[in-house]
Amino acid sequence: MAEGLVETKISQQLRKALREFFGFDRFKGQQEAIIESICEGNDTFVIMPTGAGKSLCYQLPAVISPGTAIIISPLIALMKNQVDAVRAFSGTDGIAEFLNSSLTKADLKRVKANVDSGITKMLYVAPESLVKQENLDFLHEHRISFVAVDEAHCISEWGHDFRPEYRNIRQMVKAIGDVPIIALTATATEKVQNDIIKNLQMADARLFKSSFNRPNLYYELRPKVDAIKSIVRYIKDNAGKSGIIYTLSRKKTEELAEILRANDIKAVPYHAGLDSAVRVKNQDDFLMEEIDVIVATIAFGMGIDKPDVRFVIHYDIPKSIESYYQETGRAGRDGLEGVCMAFYDERDAEKLQKFMKDKPVAEREVGNLLIQEVMSLAESGLCRRQQILHYFGEEFEESRCNKMCDNCRNPMPTHSVLEEMCLLLRTVQSFQKSFTLRHLSHFLAGDLIPEIEDYGHQKLAGFGIGRERGLAFWKATLRVALLHNLLHKDIEQYGTLRVTSKTSAYLADPYSIKVPEDHRFDMVRDHDFEGQRSDALDQALLDQLKDLRKRLAKEKSLPPYVIFQDPSLEEMATIYPTSLNEMQQVVGVGPGKALKFGKPFVELISKYVDDNEIDRPADFVVKSSAAKSGNRVFIIGAIDRKLPLNEIGNNRGLTYEQVLDEIKGVVDSGTKVNIDYHIQSALDQDIVDEIYQYFRSAETDDLQVAYQHLLAGDFTEEEIQLVRIKFLSEQAH
Repeated sequence: MAEGLVETKISQQLRKALREFFGFDRFKGQQEAIIESICEGNDTFVIMPTGAGKSLCYQLPAVISPGTAIIISPLIALMKNQVDAVRAFSGTDGIAEFLNSSLTKADLKRVKANVDSGITKMLYVAPESLVKQENLDFLHEHRISFVAVDEAHCISEWGHDFRPEYRNIRQMVKAIGDVPIIALTATATEKVQNDIIKNLQMADARLFKSSFNRPNLYYELRPKVDAIKSIVRYIKDNAGKSGIIYTLSRKKTEELAEILRANDIKAVPYHAGLDSAVRVKNQDDFLMEEIDVIVATIAFGMGIDKPDVRFVIHYDIPKSIESYYQETGRAGRDGLEGVCMAFYDERDAEKLQKFMKDKPVAEREVGNLLIQEVMSLAESGLCRRQQILHYFGEEFEESRCNKMCDNCRNPMPTHSVLEEMCLLLRTVQSFQKSFTLRHLSHFLAGDLIPEIEDYGHQKLAGFGIGRERGLAFWKATLRVALLHNLLHKDIEQYGTLRVTSKTSAYLADPYSIKVPEDHRFDMVRDHDFEGQRSDALDQALLDQLKDLRKRLAKEKSLPPYVIFQDPSLEEMATIYPTSLNEMQQVVGVGPGKALKFGKPFVELISKYVDDNEIDRPADFVVKSSAAKSGNRVFIIGAIDRKLPLNEIGNNRGLTYEQVLDEIKGVVDSGTKVNIDYHIQSALDQDIVDEIYQYFRSAETDDLQVAYQHLLAGDFTEEEIQLVRIKFLSEQAH
C-alpha cells in the first residue's frame, strides 16, 4: 500500500513538473515509466524513434532531481541546440550549460560557477571533454544525479555513427562516482543493443523499447536519373516547406545549395569543412525559418529539434539503414506530413565500398554488409516500412503501411512461389555452413562469382538449379523468406543466412507466398542534371530543330554543331524555351550563343507550342549554378588577366591537360573566352589557320576525329585542342 502511495506521489510530481516546466499536460508513450525508472536510481536503456520525445526522458528527471545531470552528447552543434531548447523553457539561462572545446576561459569559469552554485541542472559534455582529468575531478566534487548517454549507438562499431570515444564512457562515469546511467538511441539493432549494454556494463538495466514505426512518414526511392531536376521540381511544388537534403560529399553539398539558390530556393550548405561561425549561422537560419532548405552531409541533424521538417531527401544513398532511419526521422517530428525521398544508383554503393578498401578487414566487412542492406532496401519491391522495421527486429504487417511507401502505393508485379521457396530453403539446409544472400542467390542462378569459386560450389549438383528464373528472382525470394522468418540473417557472422524453427514446418506443409519483383535500377543511368535526355523529349520538335539548325549552318557556312550541339536541341525539345532568357538556361547555351543563334529557334518553338496546344513545363527549367565549378570561375578570371595557362594550372593543382579540358567545358557551357594571347605565344599563325579551317568544314568537333585527320600534318594534340577552343569560342558565341 505504501509503495502505491509513493508511486502516486512520484507520478504526481512528474506530471506537475511536466506541466509547469515543459508546458505539456500528458506524457507520450513510455516517457513516464522511463522517467520514474531514472528517479528510482535504476540504470535505464531507452530505444525510442526520432520525434517520440527521448530528450524529455532525461531533461525532466534532471530538473526535479537533486544535483546536476551529465548528458554526454556527440556533437557541439547538438549540444548548443538542446541547451537553447531547455533554456527556452526556463527563466534561468544557467539551468543548462555545455562543456566542450568551443568554450573560452571566461565561458568555462561561468559554467563551473553555475554548477558550483547548483543553478545548472543539466550539463552537456562531449566525451572528448569528459575524459580530461581536470573535468573528471571537478565533477567528482559535485552531486551528480545521473549520467545520460545520448545517441548511445555511437558506442557500437555496428552502429551507423561509431565514435571510439564512446567506448570509454563507463570508465569515466566510475571516476565521477556511483551514479545511475540512462542510455538513449533512436536506432539500434539487436547487435548494437547488446554492444551498448555490454560496454556500459548495464546488464541489469530496465529496457524500454518503443515501436520504430513512424506512420506519418512516406518512404520513396527513385532511380538517380535527372535527380537535381526532380529535387528542384519537388521543392518548387512544395514552396515554403522546410526540408533537408543529404549528400555524402562537401563538394556536392555546396554545388547543390548553389543550384537551388540559382532557382530561387532559399538554401544553404552545412558540412564540417565550413567555418564554425558559418555552420552555426546556417543551422540557426534553418531553425528560425530564414531559409527553407539545408543541404548537408551527415554532420548536420543529430538531435536538431525542428518539428516541422516536411521532407528529407537523400541525393546519395546513406551508408546503412540505421543512418537512413535516423536521417529520415528528422521529417515530420510533429506527427504531420513527412516525405522521405532517396535517389539510388548501385554505382554509388560501389563507390562507398571502394572508400573502405584501406580499412581493417573486420571494419571493411561490417561496412560492406551495412551497404548491402541499403542496396537490398532500395532494390526490393517489398513494403519499405516492413523492411525497415524488420531490420530493427520488429514484426510489421504490410497492410498496415496504408500505402505510405512507393512500393505499397505502386506495387511491383508479384509471383506466387511454392516449389521455388522449397528449393531455396532446402538449398540453405544442404550447406554445412552458412552463406550470404549474395552467395546463395548467385549459386541458385548459376552465376560463377569469386565466393562460389573459392568454395568450389560450382561443382555441386545444385549449382544453377534455378538458372531459368534468373538472379533477380532469387534475390527477391530470399528477401521474402527473411521477412517471413523462414530464414534468419546472422549479423555477427557478417550477414550469413541460416534456417529457423519455421523452416522445417514450412517444408513439411508448404504454402504459396507472393514475391514482388525487384526494381531494376541498373536499367537507367544518370549523367547528372545537365544534358539529360528525358523520356518527355518531343521527337517531332527535335526533328524540326535539327532541320532549322541545318539551314542556318548552310546560310552561315558553319558546321551544324557550332550553332547548337545535339544535347542542347534535345533539352529544347523537352522544356520548350519560348524566350531568349529561357534559352540561356538550356545546357550549352549561354547569353552570347542565345543572342547570336537563339531567335529563330525560340520562334519555331513558340509556334510549335501554340499549334500543338502544349502545356509547357516552364516551372521545371533548372538553372545551373553560376559558380558550379570553382575551377572554371577561377580560370575565366585568370584568362581575362592573361595569365599563362600552366600558371593557372599550378594555382589550382591542375595539369596543363586538365586546364584545357576545363576551358573547353567553359566554352561548351556557353561562355566565350579569348586565349589568343596564349596561342600567339605558343603556335605559328599558319598552324592556327590550317587547324581553324579544318574545324570550319568538319562535321564534328570530336577531338579523336580531328587527331586522325590532322596528325598526318604533324600537328600536336595540344595545338589541335587550343585551336578548337578558339574556333568554338569565336564561332559558337
